[in-house]
Amino acid sequence: MKECFYKQKNIYYRVNEFRQNRPTLVFIHGLSGSSSAWAPYEKKFFEQYNLLTFDLRGHGKSAKPKNYSDYAIKNFADDLFSLLAHLKITNFILVSHSFGALIALEFLAEHQAIVKAAVFLSPNFAPDERLIARAVKPLLSAAKIFKLLPSFSRPRGHVDYKNYLNTGDWNIRRLVADIYNTGLRVYLYCTRQSCQFDRKKFLSQITVPALIIHGKKDTIFPVNRAMVMAAKIKKSRLILLDNADHIIVLNHFPAVAEAIANFVAAEKL
Repeated sequence: MKECFYKQKNIYYRVNEFRQNRPTLVFIHGLSGSSSAWAPYEKKFFEQYNLLTFDLRGHGKSAKPKNYSDYAIKNFADDLFSLLAHLKITNFILVSHSFGALIALEFLAEHQAIVKAAVFLSPNFAPDERLIARAVKPLLSAAKIFKLLPSFSRPRGHVDYKNYLNTGDWNIRRLVADIYNTGLRVYLYCTRQSCQFDRKKFLSQITVPALIIHGKKDTIFPVNRAMVMAAKIKKSRLILLDNADHIIVLNHFPAVAEAIANFVAAEKL
């Protein structure tokens, strides 16, 4: 994979050699993660698909804006659209995980015409509907207090997720590594922005084929979120993984990768 930097948006990304007549996969990682979460997928799919992975703003090797408004979900979607335009990528399969699924939904709401299909891993469409989200929302509302937290404007790099395979949803070591890499301020800003996101009404307007994969033991985004999405998205396929938590990208790589490949083949994408 070739490492690149898109200066207009200060976004770090990786691509392989794009070839005609093969599908293109565009990956969006989750909150406080980075494109390194997709490393096993890059290796497996390198010769099969055109691949684009990138670091969200505030994450990995991309720039870290300082203001709360910079982390509106729309801004993440706009970054992706600008990057895709820069690379002249259209007609692709959008693969997203967790927080990245919110960005994918926002992107589809604005730019569905250039997307061939969507894969949602451990997704949600309205995090604020969760009881725990409502409970912590007052704590997250104090954006002015967040400004007092240290701001790390320089990118910090990538977490090596091989060190955190088979860790649970609330594994302290992995969470600390992620938040250290991203910064507490960015982490809290993104968490608060996600609590204000709601695309439930948009689900029925998704017309591209969609694959939804969710762990039955997910304690971050409950499995019923995936079931609602599958019921509302017209051309959807739902796969529920037994004994799987929220971190299916890392912990269930073989099953997830196989499901993506089968989906692309079945839909003749």
